[in-house]
Amino acid sequence: MLKYVNATQELALTLQPEARINVTSYIDASYGVHPNGRSHTGSVITLGKGAVHAKSTKQKLVSKSSTESELVALSDEASQVLWTRNFLELQGYSMRPAKIYQDNMSTIALADKGRSTSERTRHINVRYFFTKDKVESGELVIEYLPTEEMLADLLTKPLQGALFRRLRNQLLNCSN
Repeated sequence: MLKYVNATQELALTLQPEARINVTSYIDASYGVHPNGRSHTGSVITLGKGAVHAKSTKQKLVSKSSTESELVALSDEASQVLWTRNFLELQGYSMRPAKIYQDNMSTIALADKGRSTSERTRHINVRYFFTKDKVESGELVIEYLPTEEMLADLLTKPLQGALFRRLRNQLLNCSN
């Protein structure tokens, strides 16, 4: 068990994989929040309990919609999720399909279908649809998770109070 200690309290970060390892990821984006119009991506990867990877970064391009910014985040971070899953599988661990939680239903539909489904999303570049192939091959499962439960929100926007503490504790897997 790894412990994180600050001046006011002691928090214990616990990494506890299950018998059959499940790579789980939370991926979120905040649309157009930077002065140059770029969106922000946050992602967290867990193995059982506790985060093993967390990332917060400005996206490399300007998106035309919140759905596109979420799809860019999903596409960019799914590569890290798959790398983690494949690395553990090569180490001899029995793996389930990696699960990605996403809080944007339009993004889930686009990733599932692999192409634009309406006039409003025709502008989205095809290169962001490789996740469809990974879902079809059984390597990834993408599921909806309501925004208020999205762990990656902690990495995309300033949160305060009880929501911040709840998500921080979930990230660190502690009870404080």
